[in-house]
Amino acid sequence: MSKKHKETAADSFENVEQALTKTEQFIEDNQKTLTIVALALILIVGGYWGLKKLYFQPLEEEAANSIFEAQNYFQRDSFKLALNGDGNSLGFLDVIDEYGSTKPGNLANYYAGICYLHLGNYEDAINYLEDFSTDDEFLLATKNGAIGDAHLELGEKEEALKYYKKAAGFSNDLTAPTYLMKLGMLYEDMGRKEDAVKAYSLIKKDYKNSPEARQIDKYITRASL
Repeated sequence: MSKKHKETAADSFENVEQALTKTEQFIEDNQKTLTIVALALILIVGGYWGLKKLYFQPLEEEAANSIFEAQNYFQRDSFKLALNGDGNSLGFLDVIDEYGSTKPGNLANYYAGICYLHLGNYEDAINYLEDFSTDDEFLLATKNGAIGDAHLELGEKEEALKYYKKAAGFSNDLTAPTYLMKLGMLYEDMGRKEDAVKAYSLIKKDYKNSPEARQIDKYITRASL
């Protein structure tokens, strides 16, 4: 090894030793502070685990049990009872108030919005549906479609159009043909026949096995005149 290389290696070792010495000195000088920080981290992690295990999980289970009867009323089209409860079991509005931070509490916003839509309270329907959040494409489509329905009932056609477009944008066989049909019919009503034909033609092209496709040629012909 050349003298130059030996000197470089010696310098490197010396630098490492100096760095280790400085680190040791820092730990020694700040031992109390570092101990407090370490304890704080342990408490934070442990506290979060404790909250999740002892509070949030039981709360989720309690909320899931509480929403059950309201869902039963909803399935029977008893929308007022589903919203407000029957005196013995909670309605969706109660679930939102008591368990709003849980998944069932969030889902109750969706149910409440649909209930209000059926009851003709369109502004309330919009408000509750907008408060509902999800990553599920089917629920996102029906949420946006229902908001579109509420805006249409309020005479707000441009807003309805916007939400029908969102709803039709989720490409699945269950919801897309429904909202493409609503989109096409609204376009026709607004005098935008070319756009109506495009919406109807998408049903014919991409969802040929859907119920909406069975008579879609009739709608395409009508919008083409």
